[in-house]
Amino acid sequence: MPIPEEVTGEEIDKDVRQELQSLPKTLADDVARNLVMVARLIDEDPEGAYGYSRVALRLASRVAAVREAAGFAAYASQKYSEALAEFRAARRMTGNVDLWPVMADCERGLGRPEKALDMAGAPEVHKLDKAGQVEMRLVAAGARRDMGQLDAAIVTLQSPELASNSVQAWTARLRYAYADALLAVGREAEAREWFAKAVEADRDGSTDASDRLAELDGVEFTDALDETEGDDAKDGAEGPSAAAPGSEAGVEAEDEVEDDKD
Repeated sequence: MPIPEEVTGEEIDKDVRQELQSLPKTLADDVARNLVMVARLIDEDPEGAYGYSRVALRLASRVAAVREAAGFAAYASQKYSEALAEFRAARRMTGNVDLWPVMADCERGLGRPEKALDMAGAPEVHKLDKAGQVEMRLVAAGARRDMGQLDAAIVTLQSPELASNSVQAWTARLRYAYADALLAVGREAEAREWFAKAVEADRDGSTDASDRLAELDGVEFTDALDETEGDDAKDGAEGPSAAAPGSEAGVEAEDEVEDDKD
């Protein structure tokens, strides 16, 4: 797969670069460049990221960071069985428990919420840092909802981290999940309160809490760009650049003319 010339591989995390030092330099550089592409694309183009991760995996399958990157790329592409296999491989190589919550979420993706709940109660959870424990709580609440246990999902999310006024990287997502769970059981007023709290904590736009809050308040947004494009389309239909009859857009235009006649 093509990689832009400006991507050197030096952009990757220094710990990953250190892992790659076990490879010949040219091979390490190739793997690093593919891992950079995975990181660049994983949010906007998961399938593209997945493609680059497969290249890196083919080149260096015995490097834990490569297996982990391949796992996240597969996870982002909703290839949960493959993601779980890669995460397990990475964990075997490192002995690290950091991937435990996302492994549990893969079980949810595979339609096995009971397995995810079992993992939420495993000893590995106690070895996670605070962020990992919050992530595990989110996965467990999601598993409860998968099983139709909506009230249990709410209880699962109730924690000191939820009640804290301190804003951490995970605060917005935790508050959002709680608000969404409340809304699912019809507790709309409380849900609105927690969506508002999620908005306060969401400094990087990681959730759509502001949209959900506006929806509850009955606020509708009109996209000014869409309106402009609509006006341009109307103007264009009167001139020589109008869609040709018989094309999809032209048929729509003809239908509008017939409606006007009626």
